[in-house]
Amino acid sequence: MSNIEANNNLKGLEPTTQKTDKDVEKGKGGKPNGGLPWAQIIVMVFAVAVLIAAWAVAWVLFNWWIGLIVLAVISFIYTIIYFSNWLWVAIQTAPRDFKALYCYIKILRLSKKFTKKNWSMSDIFHETVKKHPKKICFHFEDESWTFQQVEEYSLRVSAVLRAQGVKCGDTVALMTSNYPEMPAIWLGITRIGGIAPLINTNQTGNTLLHSIKIAKSQFVIYGSEFESAVQDIRKDIDESIKILKFTRRPLNTSDSGVKAVDSENDLTHMLETTPPAPWSKSEGEGFNGKMLYIYTSGTTGLPKAAVISPSRMVFMASGIHYLGGLNPKDVIYCPMPLYHSAGGVITIGNAFIFGCTVALKLKFSASRYFPDCIKYNATAAHYIGEMCRYVLATPPSPTDKQHKVRVVYGNGMRPTIWPEFVKRFGIKRVAEFYGATEGNANIVNVDNKEGAIGFISRIIPSVYPIAIIKVDEDTGEPIRNSKGLCQLAGPYEPGVFIGKILANNPSRAFLGYVDKEASEKKIVRDVFSHGDSAFISGDILIADELGYLYFRDRTGDTFRWRGENVSTTEVEAAISRVAAQRDAVVYGVEIPNIEGRAGMCGIVDADGTLDLDKLAKDIAKDLPKYARPVFIRVMGAMDMTATFKLRKVDLQKEGYNPNVVKDKLYYYDLKLDKYISLGTEEYEKIISGQIRL
Repeated sequence: MSNIEANNNLKGLEPTTQKTDKDVEKGKGGKPNGGLPWAQIIVMVFAVAVLIAAWAVAWVLFNWWIGLIVLAVISFIYTIIYFSNWLWVAIQTAPRDFKALYCYIKILRLSKKFTKKNWSMSDIFHETVKKHPKKICFHFEDESWTFQQVEEYSLRVSAVLRAQGVKCGDTVALMTSNYPEMPAIWLGITRIGGIAPLINTNQTGNTLLHSIKIAKSQFVIYGSEFESAVQDIRKDIDESIKILKFTRRPLNTSDSGVKAVDSENDLTHMLETTPPAPWSKSEGEGFNGKMLYIYTSGTTGLPKAAVISPSRMVFMASGIHYLGGLNPKDVIYCPMPLYHSAGGVITIGNAFIFGCTVALKLKFSASRYFPDCIKYNATAAHYIGEMCRYVLATPPSPTDKQHKVRVVYGNGMRPTIWPEFVKRFGIKRVAEFYGATEGNANIVNVDNKEGAIGFISRIIPSVYPIAIIKVDEDTGEPIRNSKGLCQLAGPYEPGVFIGKILANNPSRAFLGYVDKEASEKKIVRDVFSHGDSAFISGDILIADELGYLYFRDRTGDTFRWRGENVSTTEVEAAISRVAAQRDAVVYGVEIPNIEGRAGMCGIVDADGTLDLDKLAKDIAKDLPKYARPVFIRVMGAMDMTATFKLRKVDLQKEGYNPNVVKDKLYYYDLKLDKYISLGTEEYEKIISGQIRL
């Protein structure tokens, strides 16, 4: 999730002060031994006394049944007064909650239908194809792919890969750009029971090699546009892994200007010379089996492969479809990368499951966002927060409101730009959502509440088993009560988002990562009763009194930059490796009016031999652009904890202000493609936005 500050989201409302369990047990804060406050107990005793007195007076002056009437009337008044806040909240939120409940029931019914049939995604897609084979499934540049053409292409892929020896349970890694063949290829892989890891196309060097290895890939399919990245690591790839190159050709064209090579490793040649396989039901594990691996940085280490099943894809896509107000007639504009769950699962899922048309974009362009929507007659559009800011930064144009987009959905719409974006571009609805790729719970803003990422019901909280629990914001660990159980966070109190795990419910199952040890770290146990468990997101949220949720921050060693999660552990390891094992600490720092946090690296150079030009070139080989530090702080020594962990809290507070930091500072100049000195003048230009990073 994007880093949306709580003070913006809650419009100045501050979270309530937390008290520790020790404070409660000692009776601090006016509470006797962790119970009700003394004042509240006194009021309750006084109210009961008044009630009894009124009943007694009525009985003495009149008769016993008049006394009962008086008792009933006063009890009713007390009840109204006592539950007045709950009633006010219920009146305010009932339309929202019951609308969401209706949509949730539709999601569960859809999941139950597919569970009963045990369909994989290729089976679900086949049903969609049968409904409207000639309808456009994908727009791409000047091409239009019908649902039938997508299925035929995927059947051709199935035939080729089966001939190459791919069998049920094999892993076929896929690294291609945002063209229609990409989802068609993974559909063909999964039809014959394969699992398709969707590799982040920004990855290079050791990160790319790790992604191939962690998925236990037997095959790798890569687009010719990534020839250089693959060749750089080819010598390190296990010889048993078969590598297939894919060269894209425009639809219905036998010559794209690049000739396919007649060789056993050229996928394009094989596809052009192999007829489609006849349609048959998927050979995979069915609705709850493994289908895709999508890579996420998580909170520590190198990218992790999160498991996506057909049931998870249905849950995520249908959540946005029903709760976000989409319909099968929609044309969705998607400039999102298809190796991410947002574009590759949610938006592609709306095509495969519901029959929506999706307009794909090879690469996001702020100036082309709404002109593209006009070109493809889009009625819905996908975003992440950074995209909205970039689009809003473009000069006003007549095309701003000439489109047909009625709803935009995504995550990270900054509250500071939300009203301006909606007003300028004439957007009727913003369906902001929240959810982790590897998680088991998603929430959606169902009623256009500005700044909210979803909600927790205050009147029927048990229907959708999610919660916000109190945590130590420094460690991310839950704060437990005297019984060892987690505690719910109150209104305006920061806490971490969790989704209860229910093993017998596909929509509540936690599939986690390929790495079981990493999966276990995302589970919290003994949540509200001993023996239960939940997925813990690691994101700090705040709920207001009506239950609307607002993003505050991330816990752990991860920050968000350019729409990507950046693992500080991974970046620190890469920098230390190429810098002769120097101590390096990485953290995120804020830049005014820019979403997320920019990476900053403090690195030790005691003898003055650090070559920043070489460092920039070396880390470019191993780290994607979004993970490379924007700022460098060169230090003579680095402070460590007693357990030899690098301290970063103080460094993060000091940031990159040369008036505060006495060490040498540098920033990455995009035009010069190198790190240059950061002084007071450069700092002021960065703060004012004159220097763009």
